Amino acid sequence: MNAVAKITTKGQTTIPAGIREALQVTPGDSLVWEMQPDGTARVRRLHPLDVEYLKAVEGTLTEWATREDEEAYGGL
Repeated sequence: MNAVAKITTKGQTTIPAGIREALQVTPGDSLVWEMQPDGTARVRRLHPLDVEYLKAVEGTLTEWATREDEEAYGGL
């Protein structure tokens, strides 16, 4: 699907309706812009993080939460 949109003086543009529908984006959603090596840009919808899931996973990582680990890897 191709669509054309102009950029305003503030660097804003309207995402054509067909593209919004294809990306399944609605007001308030976030988009990720990725530059490709050939100079083209790719845009995709950023899915929100499942905070509850991440907290559950974090709770399983305590075996790596020692003082030694923090000293060795804390600056990464």
